[in-house]
This record gives sequence, C-alpha cells and structure tokens, in this order.
Amino acid sequence: MSYLFLISLFGLFNLVGGHRTTRLGESRLPRTGGAVLAVNHTSYVDFGYIGGAIYRTDKRQLRILAKAELAKNPFLRFLMRGCGVIPVDRAVGHAAYLAAVEQLEAGEIVAVYPEATISLSLEIKELKSGAARMAIEAGVPIIPAIVWGSQRIAPKGAPRQLGRTKTPVMVATGDPIAPLGSVDDLTATLADAMTALLRQVQDAYGPHPAGEPWVPARLGGSAPTPEAADG
Repeated sequence: MSYLFLISLFGLFNLVGGHRTTRLGESRLPRTGGAVLAVNHTSYVDFGYIGGAIYRTDKRQLRILAKAELAKNPFLRFLMRGCGVIPVDRAVGHAAYLAAVEQLEAGEIVAVYPEATISLSLEIKELKSGAARMAIEAGVPIIPAIVWGSQRIAPKGAPRQLGRTKTPVMVATGDPIAPLGSVDDLTATLADAMTALLRQVQDAYGPHPAGEPWVPARLGGSAPTPEAADG
C-alpha cells in the first residue's frame, strides 16, 4: 500500500469532516538528507496532519515512531503498515531506536513524539532524550513541529468528534536545530523551541473560547494544568 494512498485517504476524512488544514510559514525541512521531526502530541490523529502537510509541501514521506500496541487496533495497524511506521515495543525499545538511526543515516525523515505520550494539558510536556540522541548519533538536524486543533477531533479521554465539525487544524515546522552539544543540552533547546513554536501557532489559530476542554488552562480553557495532568 502506498504512502500517497493513505495520505489521500486521510484527505478524504478531512473532506467529509469539513476540516481545513493550514500550514503556518514556509517549510523548513531539508529537501534531501535525514532529519528528526519532533512533533507535539495532543490527539490520536495528529500523525495524519503532520504526514499530510509534509508530503504536500515537501513531497517527502515520514517514518513515524509509534507504540507497537497501537497495532492491536486493525484500522491503525492498516495505517501503520502503509505509512512505514517504526513500531516501538517498550520492552525492547532499543531495537526501534537503532532502526530509526538507520533510517536517518539513509536520508529519511523520522518523526518522533519526544513527549512520549499525549499531553492532556495540551502544553509541551517534559521531553524524553531519544530525539536528541538519535540526531547526534546520525549527525542530522532536529526540526520542531506543532499540530494544533487536532485535539478537537480525536482527543484522549473524551468523545471523538468525527462528524462534519469543520474543525480548523494548523501545522507548523520550526527552524532546524543542529545536533551539537550534549544530549541534555540539545533536549533542553528542543523543548524551548517546541514551546515557542506552539505559542506562535496558538496566537495564529484564532479564538480559544474560555472553558473549552480543547483549550489549555493557560489560555482560559478547562484542560488540566501541566501540574494536574502529570500529578
């Protein structure tokens, strides 16, 4: 099954739902060569938005690191196989890491969720070090990326909004970060870049109605604060 077919399938999903995807700014992905794409994680469908936006703008496919247990769902397994997902088995996670580094060295774009899990606060959680480690080992840049609005469609712990909701979704990529310094320093730099890009996207997105569960507490929404979400 081709990657283009799955991107088209996801496009049909957006067409039926009336969703509008907006790309913020120019793409900052390299035209050739490997890179780690570090994406925030707020919903079960943000992979489709980042994958579609990157393909349509850059004509490049993503290899996405994702939890192996997601393949228990037949539909997700179908999508994961077609998208060339690198499954992560937490019991033997090093194998996925090595596979990702191999893909980076081969010139692929590998998308990772450095927060590891969906952020219930919708803010950037504390990042794991894997993205920085693989970038340093493969000698490729890390590019921060943000998907915003998809948490209104398929959030964690709340009903899916799969009807014709006409939900706007925004996708943005930041400036490449060179794989320099220590793993801890690079991870901290990535966290700062992702937080700054998230706020830029939120400012451009439009109104964030007070009290809405898809709006962070910082912006007046009813999503839990980072302290409550992680507590």
